[in-house]
Amino acid sequence: MGTAWAGLRLAVGTLTMIPVGSLPPTTRRIGAWAMALAPIAALPLGLLVAAVGRLGQAAAMPTSITATLSVGALALATRAMHVDGLADTADGIGAGWDRERALRVLRTGDVGPMGVMALVVVVLLQIASATALLSLTHGWLLVGVAVVASRVAATLGCLRVLPTASGSSLGAVVAGTVPGVVGGPAVVVTGAALTGATVVAGLQWWQGVAAMAALLVAVAWLLRSAVRVFGGINGDVLGASIEVGTAALLVALTIGATA
Repeated sequence: MGTAWAGLRLAVGTLTMIPVGSLPPTTRRIGAWAMALAPIAALPLGLLVAAVGRLGQAAAMPTSITATLSVGALALATRAMHVDGLADTADGIGAGWDRERALRVLRTGDVGPMGVMALVVVVLLQIASATALLSLTHGWLLVGVAVVASRVAATLGCLRVLPTASGSSLGAVVAGTVPGVVGGPAVVVTGAALTGATVVAGLQWWQGVAAMAALLVAVAWLLRSAVRVFGGINGDVLGASIEVGTAALLVALTIGATA
């Protein structure tokens, strides 16, 4: 139980800006718990996004403004780490087929043209999708749950079948730590929560299942690309997986909502 609690605190401290105090020396076992519990650690983020959406609805704000505020609040609440990881990952993948050069670009922290393009596309997709979903009576709840469910991307990014990128500090702690027997149930539980929120929002149950499938496909593609180019997973790739997974999830729900 102590290890699980330490893992949850590590996940909250890593995935949000909520202070968790000093942590014990981090081991890979604690890292495994942290990534397995990533969706639970993201509950404050989901509550924040849902609250912004509900307040915007109560104030009769245009849904586009509410959606923009929701996405902006989410970025602030995560210290913009995930969008930064998305930009770095896109620049690294676009740097070419030479692994050393790709890793060097990944670690520089400067945002290049590929990173800017990835940020613009993914963030605009998130805002546009959230705009459509917030027009539903309980769309604010659905968007909030979607944010929580999307953090299962971090769990998937740390499955044992995936190697650690060379020189990664965070990756050395969490990459390759989550067994498949944990990752599978994590997807099922988060998918069930998303499906329930989908029904509450007035959509069909299968639309939630389809949205989770879209997340799995998008994250699998990104992780496969990262392993091919970088040789493994690091913190930036995990952040990129979360952002891409969130966009895929929201877009899929939007298609169902407007069908």
